[in-house]
Amino acid sequence: MKKLATTFKILVVLSIVTLNSCRDANNEINQQEAIQAKVSAADLKKEIIPSSQTVPAAVQNQLDESKKNLEKYLKSDLQIEGINVLGKISTQRGLEISQNLVADKDQFIATGNIMDASSIKIGKISDLYSGDDLTTAQKGLKETITEELKMNTNVMEITWNNKSGKFTTLCFYNDSGIIWDNVFGGLVMMDTRGNVETSNDSTARTNSTARVASSWSKQWWTLNWLWGSKRGETGYQITIYYSGSSVSNADVNDWGYMNLGSAKSESKILRRTGAYGQCQYALGLCTPTGSLSFDASKFSVSFSGLGSNIVSNGTKSLYP
Repeated sequence: MKKLATTFKILVVLSIVTLNSCRDANNEINQQEAIQAKVSAADLKKEIIPSSQTVPAAVQNQLDESKKNLEKYLKSDLQIEGINVLGKISTQRGLEISQNLVADKDQFIATGNIMDASSIKIGKISDLYSGDDLTTAQKGLKETITEELKMNTNVMEITWNNKSGKFTTLCFYNDSGIIWDNVFGGLVMMDTRGNVETSNDSTARTNSTARVASSWSKQWWTLNWLWGSKRGETGYQITIYYSGSSVSNADVNDWGYMNLGSAKSESKILRRTGAYGQCQYALGLCTPTGSLSFDASKFSVSFSGLGSNIVSNGTKSLYP
């Protein structure tokens, strides 16, 4: 009986120790979360070395051109009101704070195509995203900024003005231009109709019996930064080889790339010979707050999450 009582006492003591350990671990986690939650722009400023208030010429040009394009397409819906140069990130902690701040749910972000005002969404990350979309957006933003930011990167605050009032974002840049800002990086300029170009007939080869000619057609979509330079492109080109009205062969190629975002491109030939050539294509571009996937069974690209994107799936027939 004494042995049983002793065993019971030991179990009680072990239970108390385990319970206290769990409480300590939970308290430590809660403290870590609280510390992370308190990180702000003020904390970042402690990790920054002051620098010249004059931004590099390349950055100033991007700001000026962006202002013009915002005025042209969005009028007073979104404007750059001013900038405040903070300095250069001088510590590893400064880099870590920057990574956390860009993806923080209370930071402002914008998405959409400024050439289509109805597509624009502006607000705190947690206001525009929720659930899995919020997780995807924060993960994409943090991965992007982690890859792009280096020691001695310059930082400035940009004050924006829109219909709902004023807000600020952190803008990271170097001598070559703007690296990342949640508005500059989230908004794009694009013509959703894409571009089309078709060749004139040209001789591909000749043999003893016939002259074989070729022609091609290509279509592509381009995403631009707010200041107008190209950020990404995706497209396809189909080429047919023919004699008279009969197609003897066809081929297709595709391409896709995106600066600070994702791109996917797939294509295949559906009809190689006969009266015409035909291809199928699946293309997509998107900013980091969303993701693209290719479904081989449906031969299509789809977009998930939220953010600026263009997706085009279809077929193209080309006749002699």
